[in-house]
Amino acid sequence: MAKRLNENSSIGDVLKEIMQVNNLQQGMDKIDVRDAWKSLMGNGVNNYTREIMLKGTTLYVELTSAVLREELSYGKAKIVSMINTELGREVVKDVVLR
Repeated sequence: MAKRLNENSSIGDVLKEIMQVNNLQQGMDKIDVRDAWKSLMGNGVNNYTREIMLKGTTLYVELTSAVLREELSYGKAKIVSMINTELGREVVKDVVLR
């Protein structure tokens, strides 16, 4: 049974407790990474992005343009760094472009 929070707990503390007890962080990471990709890459890349999926610590991105996939493959380390900086912690360790 979850511990009872005192009456003076903030909403943020209560939500963190709920996420921790119910193990919801992994699902939230999937949503956060998808949003970070869309905001960091801009409309040019997003127009050619078909699917964004986080499995474990690997980000899988399906692109419709082979040329764009090749160009982005040269900057995988920078993409990982940018996404982790945007999220404020290390969520992604590798990027696979398909």
